[in-house]
Amino acid sequence: MSSPSEPRPDPPEPEPRFPGPGDLDRALALVRYLRAHCPWDRAQTPESLIPHLLEESHEVVEAIHDGSSAALEQELGDLLLNLAFQVVLAEEKGSFGPASVYRRLEEKMVRRHPHLFGDADRQDWEALKASERPGGHGVLSGLARGLDPLTKAHRIQERVAGVGFDWTDHRGAWAKVAEELDEVRIALEGSDSEAIREEIGDLLFAVVNLTRLSGVHATTALERANRKFHRRFERLEELARSRGIRLEDAGLDALDGLWEELKREG
Repeated sequence: MSSPSEPRPDPPEPEPRFPGPGDLDRALALVRYLRAHCPWDRAQTPESLIPHLLEESHEVVEAIHDGSSAALEQELGDLLLNLAFQVVLAEEKGSFGPASVYRRLEEKMVRRHPHLFGDADRQDWEALKASERPGGHGVLSGLARGLDPLTKAHRIQERVAGVGFDWTDHRGAWAKVAEELDEVRIALEGSDSEAIREEIGDLLFAVVNLTRLSGVHATTALERANRKFHRRFERLEELARSRGIRLEDAGLDALDGLWEELKREG
């Protein structure tokens, strides 16, 4: 028996509920090898890798939008490398390791799915998350600071919906959009730039809420609209060239006519 002055060994890691093959462990092993043998990889820090992590995340999203399985497979590999890098760097520092990262993930998913891992009824996701926040923390505390404004608006609305501050369906949000649109019209008529900015912000926030309550995410809906407009405008340019029309000289009526022609074609 050890004496009271001797340090006690760390308790063993609990067995994971979902053990599987070690393919992801190979990514960690690859990073450890790179850190040992490549000067560039050895010089990296968690902060120096942030631009790469953000870039690879965006490239994964781009591959999803493009619908290319081959591109998505490649970009997910690049993103996995960046995630593995962060884990290995923390491991080297002694902050945490892959087992504790997975343990936290598993515990959180088990906690948030009581209907799957216990005998409780299915519960609202945001309400479960709210119950995990330390006492004294508000509903909107802990939102990621780097979120783009559309995503942040969506997350704010999800958070407050988790405590019941929400319409029952999209109709309430639709009425709010109509109200905010009318307030934008009044602000535009008054030519007060600050009032215009505020009312347009309120309108955008209301549109995000309508989007959310329609079962759609504002960022994906806007991205689809951007892509559709991009494709159609490129076709408009081709059509104008084929008819000897210079966009700069055509005027809005002529360009709008070409646009409507393309819309009818689909």
